[in-house]
Amino acid sequence: MTRRNFHFYPFVFLFLLFTAVSCEKFSGDQTVPAYLSIDSIYLTTNYYTQGTTSQHITDAWVTIDNEFIGAFELPARFPVLKTGKHSIKIFPGIKKDGIAATRVSYNFYSPVETMIKLAPDSSTRMGTLKTTYTSAALFQWKEDFEEVALTLDTLAGSSAYIQRTPVGSSQTFEGNHSGLVVLDSLHSYFECQTHSAYNIPVQPVFLEMNFNTSCQFTVGVVTYGSSILYQTPVITLNPTNGIWKKIYIDLSTTLNAYTGMTTYRVYMRALKGTGVKNAAILFDNFKLVTLSSAK
Repeated sequence: MTRRNFHFYPFVFLFLLFTAVSCEKFSGDQTVPAYLSIDSIYLTTNYYTQGTTSQHITDAWVTIDNEFIGAFELPARFPVLKTGKHSIKIFPGIKKDGIAATRVSYNFYSPVETMIKLAPDSSTRMGTLKTTYTSAALFQWKEDFEEVALTLDTLAGSSAYIQRTPVGSSQTFEGNHSGLVVLDSLHSYFECQTHSAYNIPVQPVFLEMNFNTSCQFTVGVVTYGSSILYQTPVITLNPTNGIWKKIYIDLSTTLNAYTGMTTYRVYMRALKGTGVKNAAILFDNFKLVTLSSAK
């Protein structure tokens, strides 16, 4: 199958202003555009092999007849200077690392492909679209806190530890449990890492997670070589004011920052702030996703 590379194109929004009857000329023969609208894109999964359907697809990256039309924040309505039947692909887009300025097409989600018929001065509504993980997506690690054994280890020196939210708790994101870390005067420091180390692939690697935190915490990676290791922070997440958020963290650059590294673990670290009596970190649905290198 054909795979797209992670090119960080400028996030192009097409702001074209039209009056009710446009008097402006466009390039080519067509003077009046057709319009397309997309409401949203949702995700379906095989839960046992791919985990949760939780997603934060914010954008649609659109090609028509393999020509890039633009990237549009959802919901979107945009003009197209084409008529007749055409092949359209809509690639789900995200905010890489949760940053609005680094929007990318997420290569682990499959594009929506269909045929459309366009006519000048008419609107085609595509509504709500469905995507899935691409068949090339590989999950190196998943943790949803539903199993008895955790795949995250609290490290020596950490006074706080990972708990599970009780069944029926309002703190739980979905399912029966989420992960919970409570920081207080007796448990002011927290650090954990994945129990297993994973091979560093040649393909991009993203960490997906849901989180809800009242304090800052850092996510990073520990990379291992034959005789050395590096612990490198990747991102520090800020308090979410009681709101659960979904984030896609790009680990690719950090994993390849040092030569000779072959495996890695993900770690998280938090320190209760001065003057803060209590803080809590909730997280759920960790996924380490990469791509198969098979042709």
